[in-house]
Amino acid sequence: MIADKLLAFTLLGAGWVLWLLLALSVLSVAVMIERALYFGRRRMSGAFPELLKRCQSGDLAAAAALTTSDSMEADVVRTAASAAAGGNEAVEKAVQSTIDRRRLEYEQWLFILGTLGNNAPFIGLFGTVLGIIRAFADLAAANKGGGANTAGTVMGGISEALVATAVGLFVAIPAVLAFNIFQRLLKRVIGRSNALGNAIASGLHAARNGRAQGP
Repeated sequence: MIADKLLAFTLLGAGWVLWLLLALSVLSVAVMIERALYFGRRRMSGAFPELLKRCQSGDLAAAAALTTSDSMEADVVRTAASAAAGGNEAVEKAVQSTIDRRRLEYEQWLFILGTLGNNAPFIGLFGTVLGIIRAFADLAAANKGGGANTAGTVMGGISEALVATAVGLFVAIPAVLAFNIFQRLLKRVIGRSNALGNAIASGLHAARNGRAQGP
């Protein structure tokens, strides 16, 4: 009973798998566009060197006023400026908390690209297997019916089945490429944010030492 139901399912062929891959391709492109817009709107402009310089000098108020973007780097500076009165420890915790919180926002939906990049080829291969099973079932039916062009029947079915593997790769390759690009951009943003955090801590420490040694 179970074997008959499974056989009936496999004989559906690869058509529904192709539709599934098409839907996943649309989802993948939508995530790429959304993340590209997200990263683009929060891209740090050429103000980063000046921002780093102000942080190293301990002038957090000027650094916070230097940029109004919604980037992680700018958010780190603004958070550090608001926590500066609590000392270096408070600033370091505030900076790390901001980086951790914003990282989750930057990573949103990227799991979809990673999942599709890893699994779309297997979905396509599954469709190919189903298509080949269907092709051999058609071949068996043609032999029983005394068909003359049995080789053409099975070859046509197999060629159609292999399309599923090709479509799976077509979905996976752009997803993997986009995933790696976004991860690289995120790594750069986090690196710059950590650099600003270290510069802020160094600037505040130097400023406090200067006041302590003053007359």
